[in-house]
Amino acid sequence: MAKIRLTKNELKKQKDSLKRYKRYLPTLMLKKQQLQGEIRITDLRLKELHSARDNMDESFKKWIGVFGEKGFFTKDILKITGIKTSHGNVAGVPIPIFKGADFEISRYDLVRTPLWLDSAVENIKQSLLLELEAEIVEEQRKRLDKELRTTTQRVNLFEKIKIPQALDNIKKIQVYLGDQQTASVVRGKIAKSGFEKAANK
Repeated sequence: MAKIRLTKNELKKQKDSLKRYKRYLPTLMLKKQQLQGEIRITDLRLKELHSARDNMDESFKKWIGVFGEKGFFTKDILKITGIKTSHGNVAGVPIPIFKGADFEISRYDLVRTPLWLDSAVENIKQSLLLELEAEIVEEQRKRLDKELRTTTQRVNLFEKIKIPQALDNIKKIQVYLGDQQTASVVRGKIAKSGFEKAANK
């Protein structure tokens, strides 16, 4: 820790710093609470998405037998051509927001293909949308986590180091300046007493 100067100017500087820390701390604590709340929301959304995806996977088990039927269903029947996102902001953190996706469905003969193919394609499309949204929400969570760590470090820095340090410095300077003032008064009285004795001789 740097040695502080025991002066009135330093006392003012320390008091100003303390005032600044105490003004910023509630804002940082509020930001920390907002981030924690948003992280809880993203966790809930992720649970919903994973649950919906698991339910969809369960329903796919009914389709598995027909997927191999005469090669109607191929892996290139459905392609993602683009992911749509917008930009959001949570407690000063820029985050992506999922808005959907564009798909390309390979052309197939509606007369010669079985009826289940349309439903299978639609179900896979919905499953992919859930997966894509989960990826975006994971990215939100990652960014919010990073900002929460930084904000928590700042809160701890102010609460546990900067504010106690400033209070300690103020106390040291005030004690020193008080001692100096007392010593000055004592020296003045001694000098006065010396002058009076010299005048009386």
